[in-house]
Amino acid sequence: HERPEGDRCPICFDLVELPMHKNSKVKACCMKRVCDGCDLAAAQRGMYDTCPFCRTAIPADDASMLAMIQKRVGKGDAVAIKVLGEQYYVGELGLARDVPRAIELWAEAAELGSLDAHFQLGAMYYTGNSVAKDKPRCIRHLQQAAVRGHVESRYILGVVEYKNGNYQLAVQHWM
Repeated sequence: HERPEGDRCPICFDLVELPMHKNSKVKACCMKRVCDGCDLAAAQRGMYDTCPFCRTAIPADDASMLAMIQKRVGKGDAVAIKVLGEQYYVGELGLARDVPRAIELWAEAAELGSLDAHFQLGAMYYTGNSVAKDKPRCIRHLQQAAVRGHVESRYILGVVEYKNGNYQLAVQHWM
């Protein structure tokens, strides 16, 4: 399977190394995932206070960042909706922790095609973290993401198959 286009840095077009959340950052202004290498190169060129992709000023505080995210949410941006769901899930950017709202936002983002939102929902239903365990829902969301190239979803599907004793299928997911 090919990795999805969203796994590439929009500046250098290289695939972001896994785990992506440790090797890149999603910029609140444009909702683009920029690799750490391009972020560093921009900083070395003196671009400390602007986004290396869209050149928008980086928000100075949580309220400004939340406003940028909500502006993108208002335009129906699946990545922004997923990110807002994450903020509700952990209670950051001045938002109160609200797991049901996070799940609602992730479901909306998943409907709009966000593979990461499918993964988040699948992982939550798999672990039962903050929600009741729901294996069929977990599998459905993980399959939706894995079929379209989401690497971590494919890995967890392999774990599920391994725990069910389907070792051949687990190995196929992991290869």
